[in-house]
Amino acid sequence: MKLSGKTAIVTGGGRDIGLACAMRLAEEGANVAINYFSSSKGADDAVSQITANGGKAFALQGDLSKQDAVDALVQRTVADFGSVDVLVNNSGGLVARKKIAEMTLEHWHEVMDLNLTSIFMMVKASLPHMSSGAIINLASQAGRDGGGPGAVPYATSKGAVMTMTRGLAKELGPDIRVNSLCPGMIDTDFHNVHTKDEVRRNVEAATPLKRQGSPEDIANMVAVLACSDSAFITGANIDINGGMLFS
Repeated sequence: MKLSGKTAIVTGGGRDIGLACAMRLAEEGANVAINYFSSSKGADDAVSQITANGGKAFALQGDLSKQDAVDALVQRTVADFGSVDVLVNNSGGLVARKKIAEMTLEHWHEVMDLNLTSIFMMVKASLPHMSSGAIINLASQAGRDGGGPGAVPYATSKGAVMTMTRGLAKELGPDIRVNSLCPGMIDTDFHNVHTKDEVRRNVEAATPLKRQGSPEDIANMVAVLACSDSAFITGANIDINGGMLFS
């Protein structure tokens, strides 16, 4: 197990990509701190499964666009496990599809805080407890291509996550590596809510691998970036989209 004795925080870990990441990191031996906002059942089930398999984990509810929730998550992690070795910044979302002409400033700030400011706060709070390790941010293909209709704030925030990843890699090296993933169409509740089924079928047909990705596809790459198998990779924004977009 490549992360035995290490501790990982996974934000947005109660469902979909975050849940798959939490389970995959636990498989590699990591202690896992799972943040969730509303998916309590998924987070609690993950903790039960991890502990039943001999691992260590806890789940804590929190809105990570709020400083007190960020602080509570990091403090609980350090109290239970002693340090932070891997930080997976996965929480975020589109909120709603809105064109600029109909968008309120409140909506813009909500999306930015959810996807970008939360990462800033999580990194800042975790750094005093990270002597080495890895930070993995979840960006998006939207950060490269501008996203779909009504997704300008989302795409903008994810593009900023990519730039932040590069800057943090320079600032935190050599001890801490920082990378991000840019998923394309992944079969999650995100697209169940925000993407029409015919659009998903069209994307599948246009993708060289002829399918949507799975949360496990993302989690497997997160596990690679979290361990020494990727010891010479930092500042990378890695496409994981079945060949839909090359960069």
